[in-house]
Amino acid sequence: MNGPHDLGGQMGLGPVAPEQNEPYFHAEWEKRALGITLSCGAFGAWTIDESRHARENIPPADYLAASYYEIWIRGIDMLLERHGFATRAELLSGHAQQAGAVPKRVLKADMVPGVLAKGGPCDRPVETAPLFVVGETVKTKNFNPVTHTRLPRYARARTGMVEAVQGSFVFPDDNAHGKGENPQWLYTVVFDGAEIWGGDADPTLTVSIDAWESYLAPA
Repeated sequence: MNGPHDLGGQMGLGPVAPEQNEPYFHAEWEKRALGITLSCGAFGAWTIDESRHARENIPPADYLAASYYEIWIRGIDMLLERHGFATRAELLSGHAQQAGAVPKRVLKADMVPGVLAKGGPCDRPVETAPLFVVGETVKTKNFNPVTHTRLPRYARARTGMVEAVQGSFVFPDDNAHGKGENPQWLYTVVFDGAEIWGGDADPTLTVSIDAWESYLAPA
């Protein structure tokens, strides 16, 4: 979907200014926000793709005014309400008022290192061979869904070259909306800077993205 999370290349937002020696957390509450997000994700009620889409649905003014972990917490609020773990009134008050949904799993402190070490692999087998090969010229499709997608706006309707065939992975555009994993081949596609940003781009610049097969067509 198009939204405040997808602003790559938009004019007027100023340069990216990385913070030197940036700490993992800027405040103690951010540690708790990370812990809450991990704990709630372990409930087994939603996928990482649905959680991304929840954050994308934060109203633009709120999203752009929020810090990184504020965005995470607002997304979790949305998911807890959607899946019946808490009501809006409970989230606002910070107190349970009725019995909510029961988690499939509860992540306890001694389980965290193992869960984090395991990660969440999303590679899946597919029965078909990849449609594209390394070195092939392809063009990304031009679409603007109201649903989740991992194809950024700046890379739509652009011509590039397949740099690598990465394997087959869960298709997030479907998985975010409960339509199943529906794995597809995933490619790294590289574009010249001018193809993405126009004639004023640095001529030495290239941009690479990972693109699922259904995003691509032969050029």
